[in-house]
Amino acid sequence: MKGALFDGYRSFQAIPYAAPPVGERRWLAPGPVTAWSEPRDATKAPNACVQGGGAKPVTGAEDCLYLNVTTPRGPTSSGLKPVMVWLHGGAFTSGFAHRYDPHRMAQLGDAVVVTANYRLGVFGLLAHPGLSDTDFSLQDELAALRWVQRNARAFGGDPNNVTFFGESAGGLSVCALLTSPSSAGLFHRAVMQSGMCTTDWPNQGLDPDSAAGSGWLSPEEARARGSAAAQGLGCADPKTAIECMRNMSAADLLASPAVQGPPAFGYPSYGSRILPEHPAKALAEGRFHRVPVLAGSNLDEGRAFVFTYHVRNPITAERYRELLKTSYAEHADEVEAHYPLSDYDSPALAWAAVITDRVVACPTLQGERLLAAKTPVYAFEFADRNAPAVLPVPPGMPPGAMHTSELFYLFDVLPFNPNFTEEQKALSTSMMRYWTRFAKTGNPNASELPSWTRFRGANAVPYVQSLNVGAGGIHSVDFGTEHRCDFWSSLQ
Repeated sequence: MKGALFDGYRSFQAIPYAAPPVGERRWLAPGPVTAWSEPRDATKAPNACVQGGGAKPVTGAEDCLYLNVTTPRGPTSSGLKPVMVWLHGGAFTSGFAHRYDPHRMAQLGDAVVVTANYRLGVFGLLAHPGLSDTDFSLQDELAALRWVQRNARAFGGDPNNVTFFGESAGGLSVCALLTSPSSAGLFHRAVMQSGMCTTDWPNQGLDPDSAAGSGWLSPEEARARGSAAAQGLGCADPKTAIECMRNMSAADLLASPAVQGPPAFGYPSYGSRILPEHPAKALAEGRFHRVPVLAGSNLDEGRAFVFTYHVRNPITAERYRELLKTSYAEHADEVEAHYPLSDYDSPALAWAAVITDRVVACPTLQGERLLAAKTPVYAFEFADRNAPAVLPVPPGMPPGAMHTSELFYLFDVLPFNPNFTEEQKALSTSMMRYWTRFAKTGNPNASELPSWTRFRGANAVPYVQSLNVGAGGIHSVDFGTEHRCDFWSSLQ
């Protein structure tokens, strides 16, 4: 295989880990790769998985099951290097692996870093009575992990020391597969960034177009969505629906309102061979792999979700109270008392704080408690409110430490240049050292870093490491109090 050499690292791109899921292979489990006999060019980025439609242009291709490997040049004194397998976010409907350049992390932590594509939207998450299988996105991720087990040594990596890490939909995937019997032995540490099995939300409590739900669909709901989509596509007969939809082009599928939703194909389903039960239930009952976990979220997660629709439908004081009544019904006044408009610079920021705490922060804390009862957990909160924004931000709105803002501190995120301050560069270096130290040992602590105490859920105030810039920026935070988690627990 012909890769590319750079100053201090090597890159191998577009390595196939499964057969192209095209034609008759659309909506089938990932199949084996056809072997090649000549040296393969691994210097160019792979296709992104096909995505878009509706108001967005269709990009990418169905032939997209590729991964990229970045590894430091030269041997390591300790033998084989830890392997870190990254899953991108994007609500299971967008994103691609090569957007995240991990060379700084690979060099700094002396680790092999793998970034992998997986099928998205209707191509990855369709469930239908005419299919005997589902959760193709998760199956692709498992196939990538199996590829790592077979091939890590060829890149200097240790197949017995694999860290599975991801953000948003990638974090949800890691958490889900932490509970999956199918992933046994495929990874040995887990990192969840802004994605936890326990995540859920009330009616319109995440997005005005979303009913109450979680990151997971019941098998009945998933099949109902698939059947409705097939009918909307003109493929109503259950006996021929899959063949009918396989005969449609990807662009035609994605152009249809039946696929774009709501409800969209944005969540895996449980009750399958990959996810036998709801991941939150599996976590609560201790049915998950006993691997060390590093998990957390960002201080202002909800701003990213609010900003996406604030431009279309500005959140005024009146609109804020309407949203509270829709989402929290008889508890709306209580929620407003805890999040009064007088505490925020705008109604949009007040609603973002509600989403941050109710939908992301407190479910994350709950999941960390459940995990910590059975396995070592290290919890974090990314808190640099001056972090560069990956997602669009409306004029006049402070992005804060919103959803995705930690990504620049771990990767070079294409095509952005974050123009870090010196303090932000230092925080980025510390975070990469924490993440790679955790990958190596299952514990993020190192002599050159501020101490990180293990999270213990039984403690009245479990330790959560705040990750911020400047002297003393990395410190303990009372996460539950900061995000009013006792209040939210009282409403359950």
